[in-house]
Amino acid sequence: MQIDAAAKWRSLGFLMIAEIAGMSLWFMSAAILPDLTREIQISEFRQAALSSAVQIGFVAGALASALLGLADRIDPRRLFAFSAISAALFNASLLVVEPGGAFSIFARFATGALLAGVYPVGMKIVVGWGQKDRGFLVGTLVGALTFGSAAPHLLALLGGTDWRWSLTVASLASGLGGLLCLATKLGPFHGTAPKMDITAIFTAWTNKKIRYAYVGYLGHMWELYAMWAWIGVALTVSFTAHMPDSDAIPLARIIAFLAIAAGGVACIGAGLLADRIGKANIAILAMVISGTAALLSALTFGGPVWLTVLCVLVWGAAILPDSAQFSALVADYASPEQAGSLMTFQTALGFALTFLTVQVTPMLAGLIGWPGVFVLMAIGPAAGIAGMLRLKQL
Repeated sequence: MQIDAAAKWRSLGFLMIAEIAGMSLWFMSAAILPDLTREIQISEFRQAALSSAVQIGFVAGALASALLGLADRIDPRRLFAFSAISAALFNASLLVVEPGGAFSIFARFATGALLAGVYPVGMKIVVGWGQKDRGFLVGTLVGALTFGSAAPHLLALLGGTDWRWSLTVASLASGLGGLLCLATKLGPFHGTAPKMDITAIFTAWTNKKIRYAYVGYLGHMWELYAMWAWIGVALTVSFTAHMPDSDAIPLARIIAFLAIAAGGVACIGAGLLADRIGKANIAILAMVISGTAALLSALTFGGPVWLTVLCVLVWGAAILPDSAQFSALVADYASPEQAGSLMTFQTALGFALTFLTVQVTPMLAGLIGWPGVFVLMAIGPAAGIAGMLRLKQL
């Protein structure tokens, strides 16, 4: 099949920028939390709820999208644009409502639900542009998602103590990203479902290869978003053993941004390798490294700053490359007209798990300390490796 290379890379370039912009909304509440809590008293439960509401909102949105087959039935570019612009409006509403109040938590829920029309829909667009290089294509998209997820920490750093500035910039970026997605084109491998087929998601169970790809993905998600959401807070605690808060907070933000962004860079390189040596092999290698780095980060917590930083940066680089390969495996084993729904359903299950991990992580940290939490996070990669080994046996 002939592919217009210029149209492919131009469209993918627009899509990556749009993905970064849209996903910059995800961890905004966690990134601005230190400044927010200095201005107004917010309970620990509500602090966690501001982040976990995004997770559960994403699950609700992804489940609805998967069951209705939205990404497979309608133009995914329009769905992406609508979702990114609407999410930007809900995010911006935090400027005028009570921080930590009931509506602010609802706004975060709505933001998460709408982002289900950004991340998995972006994957639907990108897999339509290739088959032999699908590992690289999905890896690049997940890399873009990662840069977007890291962006709030950078915006919080640039905005200083003005959390409203960071919130405004992220909202504007998401809205513009939605418009930019409309400039992309659909690839020659794009598949469209003729009608809604609610039974499509049951393929996730009846197809053993897709089932084990889901298992690997769930193991990966066990650690990923708990680490992303709270690593800045955890590092602040670790660094304050050696420096005052005024130094520990900005340093923690820089390292949190670099750790998350490192995963985005690693995703692109891992995608190139995955198309050569196998997607499952890359996923296993990434989980071995990330699980080991989680344990080493626990051992060095509160110790020499440079050593903790090194372990967290390795952890951040290794924690993400497997994510793209799980999605690419599902796209490989699914029919084109079901790929969007099955990838969306995969993310729904994964983020349902992260609702629990993001919500309980700070509570567990209060009980057993951040090193103990890091050890518990390493359980996820171990389970994911087991799933990938089973898939390889097939």
